[in-house]
Amino acid sequence: MVGVVASPFFMSGCTTSNGADGVTTSSVGTKSYAYTAKDKECLARAMFFESNRSSRDGLVAVGSVVMNRLKSGQYADTVCGVVGQKNQFAPGVLSRRMDSKALPDVQAAAEAVLKGERHPKVAPNVMFFHTAGLKFPYKNMHYTTVAGGNAFYEKRGRKPAKLPAAPEAETMVASADKPTLPGVEDSAPTTVASASSDAALASAMSFQASPKQAEAIGALIASQDRPMND
Repeated sequence: MVGVVASPFFMSGCTTSNGADGVTTSSVGTKSYAYTAKDKECLARAMFFESNRSSRDGLVAVGSVVMNRLKSGQYADTVCGVVGQKNQFAPGVLSRRMDSKALPDVQAAAEAVLKGERHPKVAPNVMFFHTAGLKFPYKNMHYTTVAGGNAFYEKRGRKPAKLPAAPEAETMVASADKPTLPGVEDSAPTTVASASSDAALASAMSFQASPKQAEAIGALIASQDRPMND
């Protein structure tokens, strides 16, 4: 938001071209322009009506905003087009009379801006200002300086960039395979929470051999080379 309201009138003949009445040649983006006397007048008008005319610092700051808008490519492609854009600068900015003893200083400041001078705290991305002292609830207004009765700011994104979520740490569970015997199938482990007696526990853990298995075990013991007790 720059100023309050723009004038409904547009000053004809305000162009940026290589005319014979060019003030100076400067570069805007990748193009070179010879700013005309009309460009100088339009810029001086914006600086005159939008800033405290006793402050050269404020005049150059307003001029810097105009040039930043011209260079950005987001607004008009001429100085007068930027200044005369609807609802951007002061009412009657291109039509009101400029009666002031400070007019020569304003014009000199406008010419200096056209030649390349910029306010040190009005960077290329600073393209807005409003009357100093006003407050707004918007969080995207980043102020850089106050000059000539105006507060200058750039617009930034309201929402901070969302960082990607950190990957969850993997939980590694170390385990060892239970050794198995050949020909024996694994079965789910049996947990004995409690035993009513030692005899019951012993019975649960005892080996129950079939008659055929008992006979085979007896034959194996009998074949061993050691005396057997009666």
